Parts: sequence; C-alpha cells; structure tokens
Amino acid sequence: MTVITHIEDLRRLAEKRVPRMFYDYADSGSWTESTYRNNESDFHKIKFRQRVAVNMENRSTASTMIGQPVAMPVALAPTGLTGMQHADGEILAARAARKFGVPFTLSTMSICSIEDVAQHAGEGFWFQLYVMKDKGFIERLIDRAKAANCSALVLTLDLQILGQRHKDLKNGLSAPPKLTLKNLINIATKPRWALGMLGTPRRQFGNIVGHVTGVADMSSLSSWTASQFDPALNWGDVEWIKQRWGGKLILKGIQDVEDAKLAVQSGADALIVSNHGGRQLDGAQSSIEALPAIVQAVGSQIEVHMDGGVRSGQDVLRARALGARGVYIGRPFLYGLGAMGEAGVTKCLEIIHKELDISMAFCGHTKIDTVDESILLPGTYPTA
Repeated sequence: MTVITHIEDLRRLAEKRVPRMFYDYADSGSWTESTYRNNESDFHKIKFRQRVAVNMENRSTASTMIGQPVAMPVALAPTGLTGMQHADGEILAARAARKFGVPFTLSTMSICSIEDVAQHAGEGFWFQLYVMKDKGFIERLIDRAKAANCSALVLTLDLQILGQRHKDLKNGLSAPPKLTLKNLINIATKPRWALGMLGTPRRQFGNIVGHVTGVADMSSLSSWTASQFDPALNWGDVEWIKQRWGGKLILKGIQDVEDAKLAVQSGADALIVSNHGGRQLDGAQSSIEALPAIVQAVGSQIEVHMDGGVRSGQDVLRARALGARGVYIGRPFLYGLGAMGEAGVTKCLEIIHKELDISMAFCGHTKIDTVDESILLPGTYPTA
C-alpha cells in the first residue's frame, strides 16, 4: 500500500502487521458489538448543508480544550496496551501528538509508564485514572501524574466491572503474550512487530509492575487486576480524587443526563460522553446519539467532550456541530501506530485534520469555533 488516504487504509495495514490478539483487543466491542458498530454508523446518518460562494481563505481549526490550546479539537484517547500495538507505543503516540499540537492521554493500563512518557510528551500530557480498591496505589498514581507535569486527570467512571469481550477471551489476551504454539505462529508472520518488541524492555504494564506490593511479573499482575477494579465506585470517590489531584479534572463515561448533572455538581472541568468504545454495556446508545441531550442539559455549566466511533475529520465536525467542545480518537491512532509507528499516528492526525478543514470550508465556515448545528441538514441529526 503506497498511498494512504483515509483511516481505513491504516486499519487494514495494522491488521496485517499487529499480532491477532492485540489487533482484536483494539478493534472489538463487548457481547454482540452492536454499540461498537452503532458508534460509527450513527455518524453516517448525519448530513451536512453544503454552502457555496463563501470566502474560504484564512481557515483555522485551532481551538481550546479545558482552556488549553489545541491545533484542532481532538485529543488522543486513553487506550490500554498501546505499547503492544507497536513497541514503545505510548511514547511514539505522545511524540506525534506533541508535534501536531493535540493532547495525548495515557491510560493507567499502559505498557510505557507515566515517567517514560513524560520525557517525550509536551504540555498536552493528560493521565487517565481507573479507580481500584487499593487506594494507596491510586494516591501514588495521582502523585506520579503530578510529578510528571500532567495537565489534566481523566477519571474513567464506566469500568467498575469489566464488560465481556469475546475475542479477548478466545485469544487468551495477555501482556506480554503467552508463548503458545498458536501465538508463536501468528507472531512469526509479524516480523516488524516482533523485532520492535525484542528491542524494548517495555512489555508489561509499566504503571503497575514494580509499583504495587507483590506484583513483580505477569502472573501476579493478572490476578491483581482481576480483583482490583472497584465495583463500589461512587461520587464520593470522585470528590476524594478531585481534592487529591487539585488540577483540571475530566470525567469519562457519561451517557445519561442525570449523571451529567452529577458531574457538574462534582466540580469537574469537563465530561466525556462515552460508552467506552462499545466495550462495556452492549446495547447502550451511541455516543453521538447521546451527545445533544447532555449538551442541552449541562453544556452551559461544564465543558462537554465526546468519544466513540470517530473515524474521520467529518465526524469531528459533526460532533462539534452538536455541541462537543472536543473529540477523542482511540482506534484511529491505534491503527496508525500498528501500521507505521509514530509516522502512522502522525498520518492519522494529518488525515483527520485535512478532512475537518476541507469539510468545514464546504459548510461555509473558516473557523472551527464558529461551527454549530446550522451546518447540519435538519432531520438527519439527533436532537435533545
């Protein structure tokens, strides 16, 4: 493949180059995957109003997210096991995001540690936190994020228990992969990936191994993570974390208006309308369908972001028109990373930016901050 023109090209290339269990981990949802599919397909229903004879000069996609300048209203979403899509994956993605001028969000379940990534990330380095039963570990994670100069904490609220993802169970997902005959045969067909992994020491969960008592290798880590996600998570925990953190706080996983109102009451700086990429509650609303009601209910009181199903700059434009201040991309940058490493992440951002810029112009706007639902064809988009 010599010419890469859209995100689907990167996906196809990643599928060829990344071992099956890690590609499937990124490119799958829970149960029947209906919400995973609808996240993407519901964007396609939304039609634009094309305008003509409008001056298209001096266009700008620059904006802000939680007061921080961004080259376009897009952030790289927190994704677990990113360093298994490509060796040192989180570092490479953070570098690409910094150079492009968009935030990078590191997952608690990353392969590269906070400290590893901090050496390569810029001011738009955000850290995503899962709440676990070991509160001492959570406190240390927050303190490490502070020390790494993370400028925002993204608190994920929709992973108190783990949704079942059939492919992960069938593939025996682990990091590093177990050396079974099936895995060895598959890895042998991915020489690019294998050579990269041989050249890095980062093959386990860098934020956990060595930072938790009794967790020194993958065997103990597996049992620890299985028992550590906290099903008792509540809004009191959010308040405790907010006070411990003391900086910009973003709440991820809001799908319901009542929860959005509670997010406002918590004092958070932003919320993310998200169903975890269709990886938790199968049968939930798509994120873009849930977005307008939440914007109408709380958009004047808190900054509203969204993720789920974004595959193009046109999707970013649609979300912005429906009131999202910013959009997060997960799978698109993972496809780029798996396909071409740092250059692939950069390519992903370039593709999305070009699509956003040109589509905005065709809709009669030259500044992303002036875009609203007037660019959409009535009757084709969800309303509150």
